Amino acid sequence: MKKLVIAASLLTAACVAFANPYAKCAGCHGANGEKVALGKSKVIKDMSKADFIGALKGYKDGSYGGPMKGLMKGQVASLSDADIEAIANQIVK
Repeated sequence: MKKLVIAASLLTAACVAFANPYAKCAGCHGANGEKVALGKSKVIKDMSKADFIGALKGYKDGSYGGPMKGLMKGQVASLSDADIEAIANQIVK
């Protein structure tokens, strides 16, 4: 029974992440992009859409980032351009 509950929880989390590409970001950046993630990032809701998209694409290709570059590269590696656009439309100005 315990394995069934764990499997169901993981499946639910995966479905939420696919339905909302920002879901995996919210843990560090906050539900509305209002947090300074791990005490080191910019508040992403205050970024322009162009800057935000540029940052995510830069993290993805390794051309952008400071102290969290390694962590963020892994977080955005699987995001498509459409996912990045959807996150930008949800969070930034």
